[in-house]
Amino acid sequence: MTVTGKHTGRVSLAGLLCMKPGRRTRLLFRTIAYHGRKGEKKGFATGDLIAQLVAAHHTLAAPIVLVWDNASMHTSTAMRTFIADHDWLTVYRLPAYAPDLNPIDTVWAHLKGHLTNLACRTLDEMLAIIKNRLKRMQYQPDLLSRFILGTPLGLNPP
Repeated sequence: MTVTGKHTGRVSLAGLLCMKPGRRTRLLFRTIAYHGRKGEKKGFATGDLIAQLVAAHHTLAAPIVLVWDNASMHTSTAMRTFIADHDWLTVYRLPAYAPDLNPIDTVWAHLKGHLTNLACRTLDEMLAIIKNRLKRMQYQPDLLSRFILGTPLGLNPP
C-alpha cells in the first residue's frame, strides 16, 4: 500500500497477517518513506519482500503459507526462484483483481480509515502516525483475526 501527501512524497507499506492455530493473530509490517530526494528508495522491491519473508520466518519460527495477489514483485523471476528454493514457504496465488479475498487489503483499508481528516505537516509526521496506527493494530489480535475471517477463503489450504 502507498499513502501519499500533497507534494510531500509517499509512505509505502508491506505487511503480513499471520495466523497460527492456537496462537494470536499477528501483523508484521515494514515501511519506506520517500521524500523525493535523489537516490532515495521510492518503494519496495522484490529483495525487500524477500527480506521481509525471511524475517517473518525467523520471527514466527514456523513454515509460512502465503496467500498473495499477483503484484509484479510477487511474481518476479527472483521471487519465483526464492519460493522454489525454500521449502518452509508455500504460496497460493489469488485471482487477479480480487481485493475482497486479500486480508491485508482490509488492513490497509482500515488504516486509511484512521488517516482521514488528518492534516500532517510533514511526511515524517505522517509516517509516525501510520506506524502508531499499525502498532495499535498489532495489539488487537481479535481485529486482525476478523480481517482474515472476513474473507471467503477457508483457513485450511487444499
